[in-house]
Amino acid sequence: MDRPSAYAPAVTRVLVVDDEPHIVEVVRAYLERDGYVVSTALDGDAALERIAEDAPDLVILDLMLPRRSGFDVLRELRALGSPAAVIMLTARDDVVDRVAGLELGADDYVTKPFEPRELVARVGAVMRRLAGVAPTPPARTFFDLLIDTDSREVARGGASLGCTRVELDLLAALAERPGIVLGREQLGELVFGESFDAFDRTIDSHVKNLRRKLGPRPDGGQYIETVRGVGYRAARP
Repeated sequence: MDRPSAYAPAVTRVLVVDDEPHIVEVVRAYLERDGYVVSTALDGDAALERIAEDAPDLVILDLMLPRRSGFDVLRELRALGSPAAVIMLTARDDVVDRVAGLELGADDYVTKPFEPRELVARVGAVMRRLAGVAPTPPARTFFDLLIDTDSREVARGGASLGCTRVELDLLAALAERPGIVLGREQLGELVFGESFDAFDRTIDSHVKNLRRKLGPRPDGGQYIETVRGVGYRAARP
């Protein structure tokens, strides 16, 4: 194996979920070499049991699983309010799969076959991003919304809207700059960091999902406005 990467967390728990034991063991070896604490699961039901028992910081999740698909696991994980980051593994280089996973709250994706070193680098990039988010006011109002970066919630009238971590960071980045147009690449770097690797519809998918959860503004307009051919901007209160 190659040298460990520069990012070696003190204690970061990673759950590897794949129905191919060889892939699980190879990924486990590379992650443990870099200092991660690793647990594994070979199907969707076992994955949810491990998530409940181990409370992982990050889940590497294959989409094609026995018993319960990776989509179902991701949907259940987010419904339970788990803060775990998720990197999807997909054998199909299909933008529909990637977009669907991102809309459900995944943080990144890797297409099979992959180099274990690339996957470990992606894990490190996600964890660095989560550990190094630029400081923002802990709570701000935006129209009738409360965006609370401490509790990691977007709420209206005291009720959480169930936004994912990426959706909250995207909304916060826009709400801090009302009326200012941000391109997709610029938004990606603000939300995902400099390692953001853009592909078609990534930011669009998150904005679509965010709009669905937010619904219309009290005046009937949209909280996030599209600037055709450029990107997005937050409406001015």
